[in-house]
Amino acid sequence: MEKNQIVYGLRPVMEAVKAGKQIDKIYFQSNLQGKLFSELKALIKQSGKNIQQQYVPLEKLDYLSRKQNHQGVVAQLSNIEYWELEELFEHIDATGENAFLVYLDNVTDVRNLGAIARSAECAGANGLIIPQQGSAPINQDAIKTSAGALLRLPVCKINNIKTFINTIKAHDVRIYSASEKANVLYTQMKATEPLMLVMGSEENGVSPTMIKMSDELVKIPLKGEIESLNVSAAASVLLFEIVRQRLGI
Repeated sequence: MEKNQIVYGLRPVMEAVKAGKQIDKIYFQSNLQGKLFSELKALIKQSGKNIQQQYVPLEKLDYLSRKQNHQGVVAQLSNIEYWELEELFEHIDATGENAFLVYLDNVTDVRNLGAIARSAECAGANGLIIPQQGSAPINQDAIKTSAGALLRLPVCKINNIKTFINTIKAHDVRIYSASEKANVLYTQMKATEPLMLVMGSEENGVSPTMIKMSDELVKIPLKGEIESLNVSAAASVLLFEIVRQRLGI
């Protein structure tokens, strides 16, 4: 973690929250108390940004701050500016295109996230969406693996999955989830329609909640002994099927 990616100390972190800085996560020392701590917690709540928070041992904070006077608080700043979901839809509407979104359902490997972002940007996707909790961080490794795509592709973070899905469906976007248990081949997607492609975690695939809320499950046929592709490889296959259909080739 680069030093310029963090802010440490109670008052500096409070100022970062007040200034509306994009903050990925705030680490608090276990059992931290006091007036300034209470004020910081209140500011985070008032910001309405659902900033991820975690209580950790002192040693973790010493490591993150390189043993500076962190006062029990270290904030990790975002490497990118996140978009609001409705802001993204306004942007899509302005282009006149049918929505082409990618949702990463608890993809935790930064290199897979970066590789998928690179493929999504090359495929002309309108945006990448990740959950607030349980996703790989968009750090320098992810940005490097994406070949800079994460600096170009709009990225949204969502906190409530049901609210998120209701918003997606309110915009008439069809949800396709990749699953080896599907009965429909990926080539049977109606990819010229507004859609969101869902790719699941490396270990567990798409979550049961997301499976239930999907309009269609699609699969890539496999002939070998290994049961599944790497998630970034699978995403590339599906993304460029969407491109093929949209180009009419």
